[in-house]
Amino acid sequence: MIYVLVTLLVFALMEGITWLTHRYVMHGFLWYLHKDHHQKEEGFFEKNDAFFVIFAVPSWLCIMLGSMNQNYWVVSIGAGIAMYGFAYFVVHEIIIHQRFKLFSRSNNRYIRAIRWAHKMHHKHIDKEHGESFGMLIVAKQYWDKIKRDEKLKAV
Repeated sequence: MIYVLVTLLVFALMEGITWLTHRYVMHGFLWYLHKDHHQKEEGFFEKNDAFFVIFAVPSWLCIMLGSMNQNYWVVSIGAGIAMYGFAYFVVHEIIIHQRFKLFSRSNNRYIRAIRWAHKMHHKHIDKEHGESFGMLIVAKQYWDKIKRDEKLKAV
């Protein structure tokens, strides 16, 4: 049971780690890898996709080394990172950017709020003056915008 709790705790903490990494690393010294995500270039793959590997390595190492040494709390940390990576992939690549056309557009309020928050992030094409650096937690201002839109539609 403790390993499940560690996995879930790490999954939850990854949102904060992702926010910090996105804000200070991707929009900082590794902007050259993230830039093509804001300023589209030809092709399916982006340099930004390298972050998949960057985040996968600690997950893989924790799972592998934890398993080899029977340190299952370390395996749980790797599993939490991997679970967040999967959630990030589904939300960012499939739902928001629709790089893989698996679902049609949703009218779900959470999906609309998360897509709007990400759209506001992408309105900034340079690394400065960004907003909305998280992925799964949507700030109140974006929820409020979705609620205002719903009220206007109802009129």
